[in-house]
Amino acid sequence: MSPELLPLLADRDPDAPLAWRAGVPVSARAFLADVARLAPQLPDGGPVVNLCTDRYAFALGLAAALVRGQTSLLPPDARPDTLARLVEPGSRTYAVLDDTGIETPGMPRVQIEHRLPPAGAAPQAVPAIAGSLHAVSLLTSGSTGTPQPHAKSWKTLVGDVAAAVGRLSELLGRRSLAGLTLVATVPVQHSYGLESSALLAMLGGAAFDSGRPFFPADVAQALASVPQPRALVTTPFHLKTLLLSGIALPPVDLILSATAPLSPQLAAQAEQAMGGQMIEIYGSTESGQVATRRPTRSEVWETFGEIRVHAEHDAEGAERFVFAGDFVPEPTPMADVLELVDDRRFRLLGRANDLIHVAGRRSSLGYLNHHLNSIPAVEDGAFWLPDDVTDGVVRPVAFVVAPALDAHAIIAALRERLEAVFVPRRVVHVHAFPREGTGKLTARALREFALAQLASDGTPVQLTHEVPVDHPAFAGHFPGQPLLPGALLLAEVLEAAQGVPALAARLGPRPTLAAAKFLAPVRPGSTLRIDLNPESGASRGLRFEVRVAEVVAASGRWTPGSTP
Repeated sequence: MSPELLPLLADRDPDAPLAWRAGVPVSARAFLADVARLAPQLPDGGPVVNLCTDRYAFALGLAAALVRGQTSLLPPDARPDTLARLVEPGSRTYAVLDDTGIETPGMPRVQIEHRLPPAGAAPQAVPAIAGSLHAVSLLTSGSTGTPQPHAKSWKTLVGDVAAAVGRLSELLGRRSLAGLTLVATVPVQHSYGLESSALLAMLGGAAFDSGRPFFPADVAQALASVPQPRALVTTPFHLKTLLLSGIALPPVDLILSATAPLSPQLAAQAEQAMGGQMIEIYGSTESGQVATRRPTRSEVWETFGEIRVHAEHDAEGAERFVFAGDFVPEPTPMADVLELVDDRRFRLLGRANDLIHVAGRRSSLGYLNHHLNSIPAVEDGAFWLPDDVTDGVVRPVAFVVAPALDAHAIIAALRERLEAVFVPRRVVHVHAFPREGTGKLTARALREFALAQLASDGTPVQLTHEVPVDHPAFAGHFPGQPLLPGALLLAEVLEAAQGVPALAARLGPRPTLAAAKFLAPVRPGSTLRIDLNPESGASRGLRFEVRVAEVVAASGRWTPGSTP
């Protein structure tokens, strides 16, 4: 095979399982037959937005697009406003999906049916894919909520998986990953879910379960439905939920975790409960997976293959840590603070934007969250640093999912673990956090969630909202100069207020618009900052301002409506 061409599947027994669907094996031979049937059905052009939730259907759509030489876009979610941003004027973007309930605004769609492949599929040659092909664009939400694309060539993905296969095989004491079945709780459209489930099977010789179990009972059932040796691909958040459930888990040979550092305690509990080695993967969407560690043995990470890490300073003089070499196409800085042991080994100290200062002392939110979540009976927890200052000092607030513990018990436990300045004066019990499918809790989502939870009479709340580029209102308001109508802008304000429990209670079920001014236009793709300010006194009104950048686009006042 030419050096410019790389196989769609690694060399493997064509009759051995590549996937398992509802406990039924699907061989590599059957998969290739399905790819050969689907590829000619795909429209010309592309790119293709792969929205399949079934992991086998996803792999099939990805492979068929590769055979056609088309790029797959992998969005962070399937919300209509997210998908609308992926359709550029004049493009031939289309979607492949396996759920008829998903809307694909402005995109043709190809439905991949949930069905088992027929037995006795005819032999198919393994397709060769150009290594330079722009294979996928992983789309992350970004700080603004607008999907940011991270392009990956097929050669980069093949190299990424090859490095992981070598490391994992070595740690497991195996010659290869052949026969290992992967059960993943993470979405396959995420870089970690893509690399460590579908691609680890296609390019690494393993097999994958087609589902995405979420609840503990479903995870246990999925593991039990596939043969040993098997691996669980998960995140710290999902893993903690699984272990707290008390459900008996089938033995596994390998537990993979990524997206956030694991505590040694949780890693040890996982190994004890399931019997397999716990391996953490470190990386980013930009770089791919670049290092591993076994947290029950060492806090030190080791890079894959020939990847090296070094420290440098950016234009502003800030230190950053850059990974380069092997399959990483260009030197890539990480958004983390590291302590280098040498150019292949390091300790992870926390996110660069995670560092906080309280009363002259420095720590990281990751470190504080680690200790909060290590308290027995805390099911989930997160520290948040508010904008306001008390007695000249910013006081952190702890939010917890801990039905069996009161605030005093949590504060007492934190006093044994943290410096006094980082012990919160306020602990807020919540039912759940607004985490993403990977278990991540973004800084913006936490801030808005915290403000909503803390909102009370007189407490201002600030929320953000993205205006879709293809909102249907723009078609009539106005051709050539699209504007968001004032009525819809007011509806956005009211929806934001009703999403905050204290403000919804204040306004009641039928609020009245007492005043409104429209001061500047709102264009497609704008980011709205909605400021909600409860009035003091008996009126119980709610004043609002809507800003685009720093320009006030609208202002006004809602009041409680009369009771019928």
